[in-house]
Parts: sequence; structure tokens; C-alpha cells
Amino acid sequence: MMSVLGGYDDLRDYFGKDKAGQTGTTYTPVITIFSVAALLSLAFQYVVSGDFISVRTLMLFIAFSMTLLAVQKLKDLYSFTNSFITYDLLAMKWLRYGYIYPFIEAYAGIGMIAQLPALAVAPFSLFIGTVGAISVFKAVYIDKRELKCACVGGNSNVPLGFVSLSENLFMIAGALIMWLM
Repeated sequence: MMSVLGGYDDLRDYFGKDKAGQTGTTYTPVITIFSVAALLSLAFQYVVSGDFISVRTLMLFIAFSMTLLAVQKLKDLYSFTNSFITYDLLAMKWLRYGYIYPFIEAYAGIGMIAQLPALAVAPFSLFIGTVGAISVFKAVYIDKRELKCACVGGNSNVPLGFVSLSENLFMIAGALIMWLM
């Protein structure tokens, strides 16, 4: 019987409906972040130079993606770190790295947008991207573990795999492009 103080979930139960919301694994958060980052990059580059597509557009996409992903992680640093330590090789050995990582990611992304000198930004992006790529590759493709990715925060249902590896490869590419520009 439905209680007097029943809410939305109680009504769903009363009418025999499942709980609201998405269940199971999903790529929606990552697709949303990458889509917004791509649109921001195109808009920003167009306003600045009148061109949509350039190497700078790619750099902006990487930078906006990193920054938006860092914000997701920073929303709940504790949950992020608890998820991150299940696969990141450095965070497994040094827990504080899990707490520092989103700040480094945000710094590198914002530094790329601001076009700070490569020596001030690229080493950070290269470091976290390389450690992340090795960690994801080992966990998914060598150890064959099925884990949730901490890339959009600790409470997501995004599976660890190709998308996570791509995120880390983007960070490496961003660092290398900074040094070449």
C-alpha cells in the first residue's frame, strides 16, 4: 500500500513501473562531454580566427574535454578516487595521486586553452596521459578486467575500455602538439 508521504518512486511502484533512470552501462556522459567540447572548440576557433578546422581546433577539443572531465571528477573527489584506484597503477601505489589527478587534468586543460608555454603544461598532460593509458591498457586488454571508468566521476556506469584509453591518448597527443606548435 502506498504511504501518504509517497513520492514519485512510490507512484511508480504503485503502477508497477520500474525505478526511473538509466540502469546498466552507458556511454551517454562521455558522448555528451565530448560533443560539448567539440562544439566549444569549433565556436571558439571560429570566433578567434574565422576558421572552424585547424590544429588549434584539435588542441581546444582536447583542452575542453580535459577540463570538463576534470569538473566531473571534482564533483565528488572521494568517489572518483575510490573508483580510480581500482585500475590506475600509480593511484594503487600512492593513494594521494587519485586526489591530485583531477586538479592536474584541469590545470593542463586550462593551460592548453590559455596557450601557456609548453614547458609549463605539456609535461603534466603527458605524465597523466601516459600513466592513464598504460593503466587502462593493462586493466582492460591484459588483465581482462571489467571495471567502471572513473573518467566522468566515481559513480558512473561508463565501462572502462576504448573510450578511457582514447581520453588518455588525447592527453598525450595534446602534450606532443604543444611541443610542436
